[in-house]
Amino acid sequence: MLVDGVPERAAEVRLGLEAAGFEVVALASDAGDLTALVRASRADIIVCDIDDPSRDALESMRALNRDEPRPVVLFAEKGAPEQIAMALEAGVAAYVVEGLAPAKVRPVLEVASLQFKAYQTLRAELERARAGLAQRETVEQAKKRLMTAHRLSEPEAHKRLQRMAMERGMKLVDVANAVLAKI
Repeated sequence: MLVDGVPERAAEVRLGLEAAGFEVVALASDAGDLTALVRASRADIIVCDIDDPSRDALESMRALNRDEPRPVVLFAEKGAPEQIAMALEAGVAAYVVEGLAPAKVRPVLEVASLQFKAYQTLRAELERARAGLAQRETVEQAKKRLMTAHRLSEPEAHKRLQRMAMERGMKLVDVANAVLAKI
């Protein structure tokens, strides 16, 4: 059944959001162009109402999570474990099956927002750790090159890299990259 051109459950979700004090900035009939819609609307939280989340819809959410990361709450009629797992892998922060009482809309969105923030923090920490490991590997490779080329011990090669970095006012990893660039 449609209410004002919107499926009944979607209309209920919209009313629940508005009753909880949220502003609904856009509606989409499908998840196909979700990233562009989110970018244009500047929405803080994405609420999707999908009967049976398809692979295409979940792929759109994955693209959204990659390109315009936002907390996503998915209301669905079906909640098979594999669908829920795929939705979570696509970046969905909350998966709600078979509707939601208007009084519970705000807590679900708040939990989704907190879950999203925690995930983003972990993701940023992982990226910093990966970058740090890559820098260490670069420094190790440069030390090996200096050790081979100049018959230095590992501590001597490290001190030479440090000295070069201080003399040039550069970061250790940048000096290591310069050493590795020389053939």
